[in-house]
Amino acid sequence: MDVKTYKKIAAVAVEIGINLQKGQDVVVYISTHQEELAKYIALACYRKGAKKVSFEWKNQDIEKLNYMHQGIRTLTRLEPWEIEKEKYRSSLVPCLIHVLDDDPDAFASLNANKLARATKERRKALKPYRDIVENINQWTIIAVPSKNWALKVFPQDSAPQAQKKLWDAIIKCMRLDNDDPIKAWKEHIESLNQKAKYLNDLNLDYLIYTSSNGTNLKLHLNPRHNWLSASEKNLRGIEYLANLPTEEIYTMPLKDGVDGIVYSTKPLSYQGVIIEDFSLRFEKGRIIEIKAKRGQEVLEKLINTDEGSHYLGEVALVPFNSKVNQCGCLFYETLFDENASCHLAIGQAYKSNFKKYENMNERDLKINKYNDSLVHVDFMIGSADLKIEAVSKKGDKYLIFENGNWAF
Repeated sequence: MDVKTYKKIAAVAVEIGINLQKGQDVVVYISTHQEELAKYIALACYRKGAKKVSFEWKNQDIEKLNYMHQGIRTLTRLEPWEIEKEKYRSSLVPCLIHVLDDDPDAFASLNANKLARATKERRKALKPYRDIVENINQWTIIAVPSKNWALKVFPQDSAPQAQKKLWDAIIKCMRLDNDDPIKAWKEHIESLNQKAKYLNDLNLDYLIYTSSNGTNLKLHLNPRHNWLSASEKNLRGIEYLANLPTEEIYTMPLKDGVDGIVYSTKPLSYQGVIIEDFSLRFEKGRIIEIKAKRGQEVLEKLINTDEGSHYLGEVALVPFNSKVNQCGCLFYETLFDENASCHLAIGQAYKSNFKKYENMNERDLKINKYNDSLVHVDFMIGSADLKIEAVSKKGDKYLIFENGNWAF
């Protein structure tokens, strides 16, 4: 890719994504295949006044070899130096930039039980340190094409053609085709914030989802729910944008207030495995039935991660005519596909989706039915005929979505 595009995507990640403040540290999680982009991210950070920029390099091929050849005890154990690093970073609270370029099918041939157990145990060990920085740090996720990812999206093309097509789609979704992407993003964020305010003002009780594919779901919202766009303000008062791109407005469902069935409308790539054509049935918030035409075992392992993974942690509204969906391709990457249509998330809820969450302690979270989990996995349910009706706490009815798009 050309230097101009690298500079644009780096600038958006630094200025809009993490909204880097002078003197802050930055940690970048990035593939070994993206060395060129890494240089421009570092440059953008230092130009904004970063104190230090560090890189955590990753490589899926090596990760796969580790899963294949290491024993489960080795895979699940955190070395003392890893724990010390997490302790240090949880005290330092650096800004985080995650750069994705994963092959969606990379781990499809691996033992599902071994992969699930290794992932679960490491997340469990790391969770205390991740919880410390929740709602304090600034973080963002971006993605750039790798050869294997591009060929998954455009299988009929040669590798160079597929990567060019995927780059073109990402440039559009990321608003990099604007002369001033920073300005374009600020205008888009303002539009999303206005929609979040409108929904908060309605003081809603529950949503009803219906679609011709069989989705029929009644979803109560947490009584203290707060609708947000992906542009958040952390406890230090700094705004940042967690997902790039983003088209969503999201909030917290009531943990035990979801009933009915919902059908996925896009494949889910989880732990390097594709899960397709699946449905989940809920009763009093808990997932009681799981069906999938592909990836059933991996989906079951995900939902059985812990108690919280049997419940939802997020409900997000995304118009079917979003800029991401207008690209006309299936990305096989949740960062993009979740911003192409409405979605729900299995597992961990976001504390920031509570009104006045900054004043809540652990007892308050428990009383207000906060869903805690080792996982947070979005899956897509939006369709061209999705209808979402809402009922307020006063009993007033509102049409929120019609034919897959905003009705207001």
